[in-house]
Amino acid sequence: MSFIFSTHPLHPAAEAVLKAAGDLRVASAPDPETLLREGRGAGIVVVRAPIPPAFFEDAPALRAAIRHGAGLDMVPMDAANRVGVLVANVPAVNASTVAEHVFLVTLALLRRFRLMDRELRQRGWAAGRGQSDGASDLGGRTMGIVGMGNVGKAIFRIAKFGFGLEVVATSRSPERVPDGARFLPVDDLVAMADIVVLCCPLTSETTGLLNAGRIGRMKPDAIVVNVSRGPVIDDAALIEALREGRIGGAALDVFAIQPLPLDHPYFGFDNVIVTPHLAGLTDESMMRMGTVAASEVLRVMKGELPVNLRNPEVVEHYRRRFPA
Repeated sequence: MSFIFSTHPLHPAAEAVLKAAGDLRVASAPDPETLLREGRGAGIVVVRAPIPPAFFEDAPALRAAIRHGAGLDMVPMDAANRVGVLVANVPAVNASTVAEHVFLVTLALLRRFRLMDRELRQRGWAAGRGQSDGASDLGGRTMGIVGMGNVGKAIFRIAKFGFGLEVVATSRSPERVPDGARFLPVDDLVAMADIVVLCCPLTSETTGLLNAGRIGRMKPDAIVVNVSRGPVIDDAALIEALREGRIGGAALDVFAIQPLPLDHPYFGFDNVIVTPHLAGLTDESMMRMGTVAASEVLRVMKGELPVNLRNPEVVEHYRRRFPA
């Protein structure tokens, strides 16, 4: 009898649903070796960590990989497609949570919160208050949004209707840019924006998108916020610009190497906010992602296709493997 395998613990509400439906097993660690060893024989995998392609080899019971979240970069699609495994994700449910995080860190950078808090605690009231001399308003600025999916649109709504910002945006599909935002090619966007927000999916086209040339086009006091994926930024180029004071700062939630080593240069900058890939994580968003992922698991267990199926081209192969 195959089992449901999750790379990480899930919200209690989601675990309760899955335990009621079958044998739920949670990986003891999310590294590839552990996933391969403990996930052997699984019927469905819930994905919160990168899955090695070998997970799909010699896996006759494996029906589906359900992504706990929106980004599909954690699932080796070629490997899943080759063997007829369904892949689904959970889009949109944490978009508002990520958008809130963008404004949390943007305001923290503009108001010099890290420095203020440190100076207040270490040197006292006047030293902390003195950081306001270099603080800046968010109002009146231009926000550039790279990627106009569910997260980008949630950021746009808060920027435009919450703070009254001018919004420029770029997207693979210009028609997705909503009324109230102006489409710009990425080279023009980085030159115009005071805040550049990266919320695009990781693809071959977006890898290294914020490179040395585009960082060089940014305003000297502009900040960059990355809630997409780490490889979208050329780290060496950003670190050089920060060291030379050529941009105002950065708020980074995702990195090419995770966990980020504690001796990484990003930790050495007062104008960099580092968060451990949690922009989309709150109790509420974890419940939404977990329960929607669990509902997709239940559909597959009943012989149905997931609502958010992302590789419909494998359905014929899948039906041959698991006849209705």
